Amino acid sequence: MISWKVRSGTCRRVATVSIGTVVVALAAACSSAPPTAPTARVERGTVAAKVTATGALTAVTSQNLGFPKGAQLKEVNVKVGDKVTAGQVLAKLDTFAFDQALAQQRAALNQQQAQLDKIVNGTAVGGARATLDQAKRILSATQSNVDAQKKANSDATRRARVQLDFDQEQLDKARQKLDFDGCSQDGLDDEPSSGRRRSSDSRASTGSGSDLTSDAGGAATSTCGADRQAVTTAERQVLASRTAHTEAKNKENVDEAAGKVSVENARQSVVTAQNQVNSTGTDRPSEIAAQTAVVNSAKAAVALAQRDVDNSVLRAPVPGTVSAINGAVGEFVGSASSGTTALAPGTGAPIPSVGAAATSDQSGNSGAGLSATRPGGNAFLVLNDVNTFQVVVPFEESDAAKVSANQRVDVTFDAVPDLTRHGTVLSVAPAGTSISGVTNYYATIVLTDTDPRLRTGQSAQAGVLVNALDNVLTVPNTAVIRKDGKTLVNTPGPDGQPVLVPFQAGAVGDDTTQVLSGLRDGQPVLTPQAKAPGS
Repeated sequence: MISWKVRSGTCRRVATVSIGTVVVALAAACSSAPPTAPTARVERGTVAAKVTATGALTAVTSQNLGFPKGAQLKEVNVKVGDKVTAGQVLAKLDTFAFDQALAQQRAALNQQQAQLDKIVNGTAVGGARATLDQAKRILSATQSNVDAQKKANSDATRRARVQLDFDQEQLDKARQKLDFDGCSQDGLDDEPSSGRRRSSDSRASTGSGSDLTSDAGGAATSTCGADRQAVTTAERQVLASRTAHTEAKNKENVDEAAGKVSVENARQSVVTAQNQVNSTGTDRPSEIAAQTAVVNSAKAAVALAQRDVDNSVLRAPVPGTVSAINGAVGEFVGSASSGTTALAPGTGAPIPSVGAAATSDQSGNSGAGLSATRPGGNAFLVLNDVNTFQVVVPFEESDAAKVSANQRVDVTFDAVPDLTRHGTVLSVAPAGTSISGVTNYYATIVLTDTDPRLRTGQSAQAGVLVNALDNVLTVPNTAVIRKDGKTLVNTPGPDGQPVLVPFQAGAVGDDTTQVLSGLRDGQPVLTPQAKAPGS
């Protein structure tokens, strides 16, 4: 908006005119002649339409840093406003509890490792194999002993059989001799029947010879007695041999049965030892695997405990500026910190409870200005990259439909009225958010250049250029006249009177209109002059 105020005597005129990108303002003194109309020129520039919205300035990267586990704060090595480098130590916790937990986990790991070593280096498998080998040797020895005993018994039985057969043969011979000698086999006759027959025959033939008969009978009696004695002896020998054979046979049978039992017992010992070897050999890999898993679990516990110790030192993950610290040395901080002190920028002193200004990182308290809002919310430390900023702005749905990634943006700031910075649309939210009953879509705009006066949390107005055409002939929209379907401008005539000149218009922006033909570069055009009320 450009205003002209002209005074001449009692004459007072005020004219207010809105013009485009280039305006030449002419002030005319109050006189009897009419004032000269303001002029502009046709020139090359940009034709673009903008959609605007207001949001808040924030650092491109903002990280809330803290400790994973609570402990007493031992050191704070930075202050609010300090610039830090990646890896720089920011703060430290007291590690007593973490060190003790680490020592316990290491002891548990050593115990489980010792158990694993015991299983790996154990002699159970070797002992089982040795027992199996011994059982096999015992089985072999038992089988050999049984076989030897069986052979000995078989030989003894065979010899007893031979002796029995021999004795039986002798008995048969003795009985045959007894029969041959005509002796009674019942052992009751004193003389053999043949002798008797011979005696009778002798008496019958001679009618005498009693002496001869007496001699023959005595000899026969003696022979029969010897034969009977021989038979009796042979019978006794046969009986003894038969008994010996029976005993040998019985012993052979008993020893064979006992040998079978011994062999089977030895074979069972081999089977048992083999099963033990198989069981031990099968279980050992599983036991090693199970114990290895326990050891690995213990190692993981040690690693976690070591991580707790390592995490007691807070380091800057990236370069940046410390924008908030919530915790003083001696206080307990961590994943659920409470009651910590918000420190003032550049010092270790706390922010006063009254009269302090809240930052854009505020959270939690929403009182009516009675106390300072805790910077950084519940985060122990907030680290920002203040070298690059972005603006997060909500666009109404009609404007959001025109906004897309990579579009150019002009950004102005309420806190720095004379500053304009350029940016680029990074992204537009795919889902809408209701703000005061109106659907809006948030867009993130990254500034391509910055300024040392910019701060996180400042209000910013973003104008997104949509349908922009660069380096084209333009004429201010305030000079364009549309009549009867034609597009015209007033140009200064030779006599100073305006002359209507038609031209072919192209794209129409918020401030300028594209000239396709009919006007030349640098040609002056007249813009309307507003009249003061009552003039």
